[in-house]
Amino acid sequence: MRKSDLDELADELAEFAPSEKATGRPASDERVIAGFEEIQRFVEKHGRPPQHGEDRDIFERLYAVRLDRLRALPDCRALLEPLDHQRLLSGAAVVAEPGAAYNVDQLAAELAGAPEAEDITVLRHVRTSADKRAAEEIADRKPCEDFETFRPLFERAATEIKTGLRQSQPITAGNRSIEAGDFFVLDGVTVYVADVGDPLKTTAREVDRRLRLIFANGTESNLLLRSLQRAFYNDPAARRLVSPETGQLSFGGELEADDVESGTIYVLRSDSDHPYVAQHRDLIHKIGVTGGNVEARIAHAENEATYLLAKVEVVATYKLAGINRTRMENLFHRLFAPVRLDITIQDRFGRPVQPEEWFLVPLFVIDEAVARIRDGSITGYIYDPKAAQLVKA
Repeated sequence: MRKSDLDELADELAEFAPSEKATGRPASDERVIAGFEEIQRFVEKHGRPPQHGEDRDIFERLYAVRLDRLRALPDCRALLEPLDHQRLLSGAAVVAEPGAAYNVDQLAAELAGAPEAEDITVLRHVRTSADKRAAEEIADRKPCEDFETFRPLFERAATEIKTGLRQSQPITAGNRSIEAGDFFVLDGVTVYVADVGDPLKTTAREVDRRLRLIFANGTESNLLLRSLQRAFYNDPAARRLVSPETGQLSFGGELEADDVESGTIYVLRSDSDHPYVAQHRDLIHKIGVTGGNVEARIAHAENEATYLLAKVEVVATYKLAGINRTRMENLFHRLFAPVRLDITIQDRFGRPVQPEEWFLVPLFVIDEAVARIRDGSITGYIYDPKAAQLVKA
């Protein structure tokens, strides 16, 4: 093939893209690659190669002509084949319909009158050389054949987010670690790290690893670890879904130096002389969460209907760190909702009140519930009032 053919195509593409800074390739090669990447983005969006035809969008017709030229020029094929993950160059050239023997110049003239003509002089989303190198490291997503194996993990994570057991946290510059079993949200899709491969040496003499990532939409990919970290940087909305297993949640005992105490789970027993309460005093407990001092909170219990207008005894407390207090309280209330105390008392003004947060549940069951919150297994259990124990859901 004559070098002039390659130069001619590069000149045509130059009408649609500004020249880039030197990146190690001739400017003509960079423009050919940029033009090919536009075609690739069309295929990603529409799921098919661009086609000829008067009924086609003017941009699609432009891409179809360009793709035919790239397929026909051996030098272009040699340049683009390493980037051709969609195998566009191996397809047979589509022959234009009769009467549609137009070229790039003709299409450019038509585009001059199009509403977006002022934008056609700039290639949108043309990646830098660093982006292109990163793209070569990343494999396309494909359907996950064993997704049913992972579906329960996504369902559990979703439940834990709703209950507050798992938290969504921003990914900071100092916390982009990635381990097997981690959950993230990237580009609005939940991602599960199923596997972290063996160390790989890169051209930059850095150690990288190949990941197996499962996406909540049923696809998977084998991105490199550093590529995923770059994706976090490029997506300000990316989040890490933190679970109890990560050590971010803390209950009972001494808090670690870097833990931030956010509250206390407290369990109370009432001294009320209400007949039903007196009869079942050892089973009736109030479960709450406070960010302040428990003793201060209950100092005037005998004057408040929420404490059954009686003094209360603190029978258990559990320190918690790094979680949402309100969601944690709601988790307990949903778990023990079947045995919520159903009584009506009169407040000090004679008005009927139905106190909440009181439950007919043994203290040892509450202890077990806290332990299961700590190890992350609570979402697989419900409370069985007849057996007075937690059972698998």
